[in-house]
Amino acid sequence: MIRINLLPHREEKRKERRKQFYTVLAMMFMLGTFVWLLVHMVNARHIDNQDARNRYIESEIGRLDDVIVEIKDLRGQIDRLLSRKQVIETLQSNRAETVHLFNELSARLPVGVYLTAVTQSDSKITLKGYAQSNARVSQLMVNLNESPLFTGNTEVVKSEAETLNNLRVYSFEINVYIKHSSAPADEAADTAA
Repeated sequence: MIRINLLPHREEKRKERRKQFYTVLAMMFMLGTFVWLLVHMVNARHIDNQDARNRYIESEIGRLDDVIVEIKDLRGQIDRLLSRKQVIETLQSNRAETVHLFNELSARLPVGVYLTAVTQSDSKITLKGYAQSNARVSQLMVNLNESPLFTGNTEVVKSEAETLNNLRVYSFEINVYIKHSSAPADEAADTAA
């Protein structure tokens, strides 16, 4: 016997295809959601790792900022100590300079010239005093210019006639400059040895 299917087979196939389509669509949606969730988790992990790196870098930057402040403080201390050391070295190298200065002044002072004040400011020495004449003031300048202790740039600030104890004298003020060389220190070292 021959069987004839009078049922609407096309409609059932259509329903079955539609069911398969919705099943595949649901599976694709779940697969898409899973992939999205997986990508989101991987990205979140990368973001968390990067945030941890950023926090570590920020903490290291803060630590290095503290180190930089310490280094600046140490550099300031070093600069202060070096300036103190420089002052001490200058004082040490120039400690015999005053003795040499007064020895040189007494050796170069002509007869008839009297000093009333000797002041020093760095390498400039100001001599104030009285002389019997302007010629003696000139002789003092020549003697100071010939001295190996001075630079030879002697300057007259003033020289004027005055009466002192019923005597006519010339008051003067002279600027002379010291050479800062190692010769006086060497001489002092040779004398000490």
